[in-house]
Amino acid sequence: MGPDHRPWRRLVTIVAVVAATLAACGPSVTASPNSPTASPTASPVATEIGPTATTEPTPVPTVSGATPTPSPPSQSDTDRGRIWDALPASFPTYPGASPTEVGQGPASATLSLTSNPTEPAEVVAYYQTALTTAGFDPVVTSGPMEDGSYQVEASGPAGCAAWVTVARLGTDTVITILYGAECPFE
Repeated sequence: MGPDHRPWRRLVTIVAVVAATLAACGPSVTASPNSPTASPTASPVATEIGPTATTEPTPVPTVSGATPTPSPPSQSDTDRGRIWDALPASFPTYPGASPTEVGQGPASATLSLTSNPTEPAEVVAYYQTALTTAGFDPVVTSGPMEDGSYQVEASGPAGCAAWVTVARLGTDTVITILYGAECPFE
C-alpha cells in the first residue's frame, strides 16, 4: 500500500473551498444593454500532488468575519430573578410546542400546544424527566394551583435555575419558561 495522501486531499479541498469563497466575494459582472451576454467565470484551481510533496502543509488563508459568533440574548428582571430573554438550543422543548405571543411579563419562552392540546400534568411530567436528564437537580413540581396551573422548579450547577409553568388557556396548553441568567447560554 502506498503513502497516505488523505491529509493533502483535505488541504486541496480546503484551498478549493477558500478560493471559491473568495471568488464569490469578488465584484459581480452584469450584462450591459449593448452586450449580448456577460457572465462571471471562475478560474480553475489546479494543484499538483506528487512524490515530491513535502510534509509541511501550505498555509491556508482565512476570511475574517466569515462566520460571526452569535451574541447571547438580552436579559430581563422577573419576580423569580434575572432571566435570559430566550432559551439555548440545548434546553428541552415539549414535542409539538410552538412559540406563541400569549403570556404576561417577560419570559425566556412562551410555547403553546394549540394543534394538540395536552393535559398540563403530562407536560409537567415531561419537563421533570427532561430537566433531570439535562443535569438539573433537584427538580420539584407543584400543582395544580388555584388557577389550575402546574409549576416545575429546577436547580442546576452554580446557581443556575429554571422555572416552567404549564396552564390551560382556553383549548390551548401554554408553557411559560424562565431560564435564569446564571445559567450558561449555549
